[in-house]
Parts: sequence; C-alpha cells; structure tokens
Amino acid sequence: MSITTSEQLEKLRACGQIVAKALRAMASAVRPGITTAELSEIGSRILEANAARSSPPMVYGFPGDVCISVNDEVVHGIPGARVLQPGDLVKLDLTAEKDGYHTDSAVSIEVQPRNKTAHELAHCAEKSFRQALPAARAGNRTKDIGRAIEREVRRRGFHVIPELGGHGVGRTIHESPSVPNYADPLARHLLTDGLVITIEPIIAATTGAVSLDRDGWTVRTADGGLSAHYEHTIVITRGDPILLTAS
Repeated sequence: MSITTSEQLEKLRACGQIVAKALRAMASAVRPGITTAELSEIGSRILEANAARSSPPMVYGFPGDVCISVNDEVVHGIPGARVLQPGDLVKLDLTAEKDGYHTDSAVSIEVQPRNKTAHELAHCAEKSFRQALPAARAGNRTKDIGRAIEREVRRRGFHVIPELGGHGVGRTIHESPSVPNYADPLARHLLTDGLVITIEPIIAATTGAVSLDRDGWTVRTADGGLSAHYEHTIVITRGDPILLTAS
C-alpha cells in the first residue's frame, strides 16, 4: 500500500510497535529447553493483550501465530514440540494486524552458547538490511535494494536465497512490489513516497537452494546448512525510510 494520510501512518506505526514488543519478548525467552510452541505462546499473548491478531492464520490458514524456524529451516516453520538446543539459530517471524493494517518483522536469535557460524550469519543478515536502507528511498527501484543486500552477503561469504525476499505490505501480508535480495534486472518497480514495504534479507551459510517440507509450509536449505532472516516494515520517503517495526 501507499500511505496517503497521517492516520494511516499512525495506525501502521501502532501495529508495528506491537510486533516489535512481541518479538522482543520472544527473543528474550530464547534459551535451551524451551519449545517453539512456548515461544509462540508468548507472542500470541502480547498480540491478544494489544487487540491485534496474527496475520498468517487469517490470510493463509497458517497453523500458528508465529513462524519459528530453527537452523536449516529458512522460513515458515510451524511452532510445536521442538525443544531448542545450545547453539541453535532461531528465526522469529511475526506479521500482525490491527485496525485493518498489517506489519511484518523478523529476527534471528542465537541459543547460547553461540555457534560461530550462526553468529556470523545472523550478524550478516542484519548488516545487509542496514546496508540496504540508503537505497530504500523515493526515486530508486526495488533492484537497488536487492543489489545492496547481495553485495554485503557475498562480501561476507554467504548466499542469498533468490526465491525469497521482501514485499509490499499494509492492507494484507503480501502486496506489490516484490523486493528481491539480489540485483534482479527485472526488479524495476519504482519506489515512491509513502510506499510501505518490507526489506528482509533471507540468507544461508552454504547454499542458496531450498526445498519445501512435507508439511507444505516449512522451507529449508537444500543441503541442511544454517540460514538467517532479518526484517522490518518500512515506509519509503524522499529521505531516510521510516522503520515501523523498530523498537
């Protein structure tokens, strides 16, 4: 969507802050011995307490309020009985709706004691997001965001996953445009003032190839290597973008 009124911005900002609060609470609870279902329940309670709803069950029928993906699980992991172990890399991905507006954010959290590769990969995902922000301004194109992400990921020796990337958001989870994590020459959508999108580097340690699990939801690396994910919902402006889901 494109924001045309201050009321829309404030509603999106309010939703974004609820998402940020839920992610902070879940991230602080990540530890050996906790299950992914227990983590999801923490997020669910915060959404409920703030009159917000998880978007994926509403829009797609996803069987959980939070996508929780561990290690080689890249995205869309279903919360359940899995117990976190020392050294795991956990991706918490939450999209929520409040008052008809949706925002989306994700973080990668290391289970202590940390794994060196997991630490470097998670840091790369966040760093590549930061490197992409200067390209996320009115007048540029979506491929400019992808180029900045890919450059940083390759510089650190990791891999982007071409099938997965950012997207428009606002009135529902996934809207136009697609926002690639690489310099896709076809990604020529013009970034305009007020456009609401996500930037979300989704990267892997050893391969950009992925496969879909039999559950029909969980995407994992084809070779079993680690993956990381970092995401915020932003508003494009003529200057620095507005980060709606930043705490």
